[in-house]
Amino acid sequence: MTTNVIEVNNLEHKYNDLKAVDDISFTVKKGEIFSFLGPNGAGKSTVINVLTTLRKIQKGEAKVNGYNVAKESKEVRRSIGIVFQMMCIDYEMTVFENLEYHGKIYSMPKNERRNRINELIKLTELEAKRNTLAKDLSGGMKRRLELARGLMTKPAVLFLDEPTVGFDIQTRMRIWEYLRKIKREGTTIFLTTHYMEEADQLSDRISIIDHGKIIATGSVLDLKNQLGEDLIYLETSDNKAAAGVLKTLESVKGVNEDTKFLRVMLEGDVTHILPKIMDKVRQNGIEITTVNIKKPSMDDVFIHYTGHGLRGEELEEQHENIKIAEVLK
Repeated sequence: MTTNVIEVNNLEHKYNDLKAVDDISFTVKKGEIFSFLGPNGAGKSTVINVLTTLRKIQKGEAKVNGYNVAKESKEVRRSIGIVFQMMCIDYEMTVFENLEYHGKIYSMPKNERRNRINELIKLTELEAKRNTLAKDLSGGMKRRLELARGLMTKPAVLFLDEPTVGFDIQTRMRIWEYLRKIKREGTTIFLTTHYMEEADQLSDRISIIDHGKIIATGSVLDLKNQLGEDLIYLETSDNKAAAGVLKTLESVKGVNEDTKFLRVMLEGDVTHILPKIMDKVRQNGIEITTVNIKKPSMDDVFIHYTGHGLRGEELEEQHENIKIAEVLK
């Protein structure tokens, strides 16, 4: 039987009149990477701050590693590691000294502390930088040091709040690999991110959060499958009119209008449905300029549930790369 290492029930949190977290409930299973995916301001960081005891619970209940967050905060803090968006390492200490100091704060015995430091420096591939001042590390190495520090006490849960924000894709991919290693060590990871690809690549399960509410939860595959096997992207001479036409078809289960194109979700096989869609649109006097077919992505999932995207211009660039056909005048 799978154990829930985090349990949250009816959690709410307000800042004056702004409800940052709006009556959410969810669980995180032991040994999984669980992600909160959503735009900045969706409530992700507030949830982490509550679960890590940095903010008091205003309404609802939460447990971490079996401990009540409101009543057993010390036990919760002993069970967790945290990596914040902002760097919290001491720049005037070496890699080794940062980890040594953190271990002392938690009263780790010397032998255990040194063994753990050696393990983590190897895990994060910082052996060559062991005696380098943190201020002289690259941005990616600093983040790896943050991860090592968060793991010093072998936490039951590692909380990561936007851990790769601002990094290039190469650095982010390296950090993803370290997180997979950490998971294999047995640590449960609670991740907040607004990077679709990050959630897609790392997560066992995802909750999409927007305006303080959880609007969908599931595995990456389950969430994508809810949109169907394929999506059609259409550019037409009148997208609004085309959307109205498509919504009348039984084979179409949803249409999202974007700046330049229509995203069409299907009830069946695209090879049979696409000709009917094109004929129907043309019969209504609407010109089709471009047709794209693609597999659903997490961007598509997010737009389906929220009605908007995180980075519309990136989506359009992706669609150019997967063009299947162009229909000329």
